Amino acid sequence: MSEHPWPLFDLRLRTPDLELRLPTDEDLLELVRVARQGIVDPDQTVFLVPWHRLPSPAFERQFLLHSWKSRATWDPRSWSINLVMVYDGRPIGMQEVIGREFPVRRTTMSGSWIGREFQGRGLGTQARAAILALAFDGLHALAAESGYLEGNAVSARVSEKLGYQMTGDDICAVEGRRVREVKLRCTPHTWRRDLVPVVIEGLEPCLKLFGLGELPPDEWATF
Repeated sequence: MSEHPWPLFDLRLRTPDLELRLPTDEDLLELVRVARQGIVDPDQTVFLVPWHRLPSPAFERQFLLHSWKSRATWDPRSWSINLVMVYDGRPIGMQEVIGREFPVRRTTMSGSWIGREFQGRGLGTQARAAILALAFDGLHALAAESGYLEGNAVSARVSEKLGYQMTGDDICAVEGRRVREVKLRCTPHTWRRDLVPVVIEGLEPCLKLFGLGELPPDEWATF
């Protein structure tokens, strides 16, 4: 049994340069500052929802609410976990993992961002490798899905390096414009697991919360 009543707080994904974990509120405030300093060029479209362009204080409030919501609405059948990337002791970005009807579908989806000053160092690749290890080695997923908007060459390269394969595309409306989204899928057979070494700590007490195993009434109550 984890010492923390919410064992996800003890979950750690470690790569050569990063630690991924649930953020504290202090981490979130630092992440707000990092994101506000810039993620992409102002004229570049990389997010389906351009949250990074909101003015203050709407930006800060929506950022915090999004992170709090993923905790408050947790369901072992369908969940979303937002992990902070910690580099040299500093929060530098976030990596999200989503499992919709995960006990049945055994498929994850993901999204991420990293502060501009920390880009170009391979840290985004390490963060994505960490969640693939969580999905496949930790949660025994059958597939991990992702995608990027056309023109996002950095995301495309990261995905290709790690073994994602294109499965199709879609036309999305972003700020009133037509944008093509490239859809990707990685499986345990295509995943390049040796590209980045990953260590997972504190997962065992979390498995039922991820939908792997039955939660008795004394562990999970609904009202």
